[in-house]
Amino acid sequence: MTNKEQDKVTRRKEITENYFQFLDKHIEDVVLGKVDEFMEINQIASELFVSHKHLTDTVQKETGSHPCHFYDLKILDEAKKMLLETDKSISEIAKILTYDPSNFSKFFKKFIGQTPGQFRKENKK
Repeated sequence: MTNKEQDKVTRRKEITENYFQFLDKHIEDVVLGKVDEFMEINQIASELFVSHKHLTDTVQKETGSHPCHFYDLKILDEAKKMLLETDKSISEIAKILTYDPSNFSKFFKKFIGQTPGQFRKENKK
């Protein structure tokens, strides 16, 4: 591999890592109420000083999946954590995650295969 090719690979990895770090921090800020809503991918790209297309292409080449896929998974991880570790109602969790409660339930079920209530009931100790 030439130096130029190696630089491209290194830059792709760097952009992808920056994206994941940004997502973690951004989702935490939403959960803590520091930010009112989730950013769109194009806004995140702008914060990372790359174009929307470049971010999407880079993350997809690096991971095999679209950036939205990881965004959704990280939001779902946060939702699952809240369902299992807090006594907040499902609608409170939905609001914290900036969802309308019915849309949150649909979103959750689409990915997890259960409603948030079913998930909590089956997994909470």
